[in-house]
This record gives sequence, C-alpha cells and structure tokens, in this order.
Amino acid sequence: MTDLLLPLGQVAAIGGAVALGPLIWWRQRSRASTPAGRLRALTVLTLFLTFDLIVFGAFTRLTDSGLGCPDWPGCYSAASPVGARQHIEAAQAAMPTGPVTHGKAWIEMVHRYLASAVGLLILVLAVLSWKLARSARAHHEPAPSPWLPTLTLVWVCVQGAFGALTVTMKLFPAIVTLHLLFGLGLLMLLAWQREAYVPRPLSVSAAPAALRTAVAVVLVLALVQVALGGWVSTNYAVLACDEFPTCHGGQWWPHLDFAQGFQLWRELGQRADGGWLGFEALAAIHMAHRIGAGVVFVAILALAWTLRRHAADWSNWLLAAAGWQLASGLSNVVLDWPIAAALAHTGGATVLMALLTTLLVRLRSADH
Repeated sequence: MTDLLLPLGQVAAIGGAVALGPLIWWRQRSRASTPAGRLRALTVLTLFLTFDLIVFGAFTRLTDSGLGCPDWPGCYSAASPVGARQHIEAAQAAMPTGPVTHGKAWIEMVHRYLASAVGLLILVLAVLSWKLARSARAHHEPAPSPWLPTLTLVWVCVQGAFGALTVTMKLFPAIVTLHLLFGLGLLMLLAWQREAYVPRPLSVSAAPAALRTAVAVVLVLALVQVALGGWVSTNYAVLACDEFPTCHGGQWWPHLDFAQGFQLWRELGQRADGGWLGFEALAAIHMAHRIGAGVVFVAILALAWTLRRHAADWSNWLLAAAGWQLASGLSNVVLDWPIAAALAHTGGATVLMALLTTLLVRLRSADH
C-alpha cells in the first residue's frame, strides 16, 4: 500500500505545483470580477488546459510513450524519471527501441502531472461553486447550480482511474479508447459549465425547436465518430489504408474482417482467441472510421446550412471545424501518419465537440 500511496501523493504534489501557476494568474486577472465572473474565468482556463491535456495525451500515445513508465502512479515507484533512472536505463539497454526510454518516461510523467493539475483546478471549481451557491442562498440571490461542477469533479476522478488502467492493462485498446472518450466528456462538461456563468443567453436568434434536436443528433454522430477514431488510433490502424479515396493497392473495398476488428475485449494487436489481428481486421477498423467521417461531414454541412438563417457565426465555425478535420484526416493517410497531422486531427475533434456542446446548451437556454 505504501508503494502506491507514497508516489501517488508525490505525483499529486507535483501536479499541485503545476496548477499553482494558472491559479495565481487567474486570481490576479479576475481580482476585480464578481464571484460568478471569477468562477467563469477559472472555468474557461480549466477548459483550455483540458484541451491541452487531451492533445498532449494524443502526443503521448503517438510517440509510444504510454508505457514509458510501466507502473502507476509513479515511475518504477518514484515520483519522476529522475528517481527511476537505473530502472529506465536497464530497460532501455535491454530494448533500445522498446516502450521504456528516458524520453518516453518523461513524456508519460508530464502527462500525469498535467492531469493532476487539471484535477486540482476542477476541485477548486467545485469548492468555489458550492461557496457561491451558499452565499447566494443566504442573500436570496440566483446562482448557477453547484451540481454540474460536482459531476465534473466525479468525472475527472473516473477519468483518472481509466488513466491508471491504461498503464496497468498495457494499452488495452478498449480502455485506451474509453480514456479518450472520458477526456472529451470532461471537456464537454466544462464547456457546459462555462455557459452557466454567461451573463446573458447566446447570440442565437429565435430558432425552431427542431434545431436543438438536429444539433443533438449531430453531437451523438460526432461522438460515435470520435469513438471510431479512437479505435483506429489505439489499434494502430491508420495506415491499414494507405491511400485515398481507395484503401490499399487501388482497391475501393478490399476484403474486410469487421468481426475481428470490432472484438472490443482483447489485447493490443491480438484477436479475442489470442491470435494476431490480421490486416483485414485493421482495414475494417479504418474503413469504418472513413465511412463515419463521410456521414458526420454531411451532417455538419446540413446543420451549418440550417444555422445560417439563425446563427451565421456558428455556421461558419462548424464549417471551419469540419474542413479542418477533413484536411487533417486526409493528411494522416497520404502523408503516412505524421505526428503533426495526427495531433491536428485530435485537436480538431476536441474543438468540434466543444462547439457542438456549447451550441446545444445555448439553444436550450434560448428555449427557456
């Protein structure tokens, strides 16, 4: 138990030190604001840092650094790679291009420090939200509900548990994909929470009730597409189809094994029966994501066209996000999956989810 609690406390302390800088900056910048204004500013800051954390998590995965420290929460039970130097050197000497190197260990631990810092900021948000609600009740004033920040705090704790499982279960594809989805869910909760502190409803003109339903449908489709993208990435299936618009060797529809590709509970690179995952399964994963991209792209175009009559700015933002995703997704295929293109694709998906969430919340507020 000590081997777990001691590094956990040390990593949390380092995360707290990392969070101290943003907290000091926020406090100085929002000193003259109202309590609700300060909360909104901290929510926006936490939202931005959560976006950074998601992109850095993608960088961790793309550089094969997910097992740079093969235990959790520390690195060989140390708070940083400095204390684990001997273990890392031994692992690197045994396998120079393996999962454990000094560089990969630092990338993995920096990701954990950033995650701890974001968790602390969310804890501060929850505490301040309850204080604001209590003060507002005492003065018979309205205040946003503190339950959404509380849900966000619970959510980030669950996200941290999935982060631990990602390491202890050796990059199990289903766990890694769920870790990504929970990260995006955290970002969406913060985007929703930010809207609670907007002093007036949005810049969305009177819109039909069906528009809110349309946004919700596109949001669900985008979530499914993100899940497919996570499944592609965690199974390293990006280059299973190495050309566009065809898949491989000029084939529009090569032999695809969807049954094996979408067996969810299996080890990385393996089938559920323990055999190696074949090319047909990887190509099926890739093609499912490619088809999903087409569906979501058309859905966003239709939504953007509808929005032009009610919120032209939002229409333009959605079109820009969709175009970004199309360009970065194609770049991954035709340029052999460069890290810059992959990070751009992850960042674009994150922005798209935040936009759709914000738009849905604002339309809901306008209806009320």
